[in-house]
Amino acid sequence: MEPLQRDPYLWQKAKARAKFQSHLVSYLSVNGMLWVIWALTESHHSRHSEIPWPLWVTAFWGIGLIARGVAAYGGFSYEQRAQREYERLTQEHGRPDPLDKYR
Repeated sequence: MEPLQRDPYLWQKAKARAKFQSHLVSYLSVNGMLWVIWALTESHHSRHSEIPWPLWVTAFWGIGLIARGVAAYGGFSYEQRAQREYERLTQEHGRPDPLDKYR
């Protein structure tokens, strides 16, 4: 059996997206469970002005999840920025990329 020849850049991008998707599933399931627990307890009914405690978990975990999603799908990772900068520099200096023959 012949080993797979993977493009390292695309493989890294695929792994980042798969990690984001697994974190999204965890986020939705855990936060859903926290909100159900909060809704089923009687303590929140007596204090109407208090902020629901699951909101803090949802908000701060959500910020991290958004950052991971932007990095996975938005092209803001270090490798992606470095690749774009390299391509810009090669075009600026009029030199062909030596790796073009492999793409």
